[in-house]
Amino acid sequence: MENKFYVDKHAVIDDNVDIGEGTKIWHFSHVQSGTKIGKKCILGQNVNIGNNVRIGNFVKIQNNVSVYEGVELEDYVFCGPSMVFTNILNPRSKYPQVGAEFYIKTLVKEGASLGANSTVVCGVTIGKFAFVGAGAVVTKDIPDFALVVGNPARVKGWYSEAGQKLVFNKDGVAECKKSEKNYKLENNIVKELN
Repeated sequence: MENKFYVDKHAVIDDNVDIGEGTKIWHFSHVQSGTKIGKKCILGQNVNIGNNVRIGNFVKIQNNVSVYEGVELEDYVFCGPSMVFTNILNPRSKYPQVGAEFYIKTLVKEGASLGANSTVVCGVTIGKFAFVGAGAVVTKDIPDFALVVGNPARVKGWYSEAGQKLVFNKDGVAECKKSEKNYKLENNIVKELN
């Protein structure tokens, strides 16, 4: 039976991996056992996916990214080149912490974009359609639709599902012309109105 996904001949796929239709895995990448990857994902060059990782549909992981056990990526997540996830808060080589019981969960929600060379410290949730700027260091939860930059990452603005900057009127409402959706900012939280 022919695969309905593409794996480059220089990639390594361990046993017990579920890969969705239309997904492409490029050279020097490694997908470890127990992982589930959705449909129409792209894993660039030199991507490492740890054991038991869950990756949604239409996810794009650029070159040189490792997604460690304990990290979950929902649908339409974008991981920029060389961005970093962690899964242990206090690593010590002399006192290894190996195994899922030591890993602290990280969730990246639908449509979030993580910029090149950004770092996500484990134990956080990155909200739907959030933008993490290039080089930012995420140390706490990021709200839906937020743009965060810096070290530590701080909210500097708000963007729509379609990636358009949201400019709120005096009533706290903004329109995204690209998606034709409206958003409301209230108490430093953005919600979609329609």
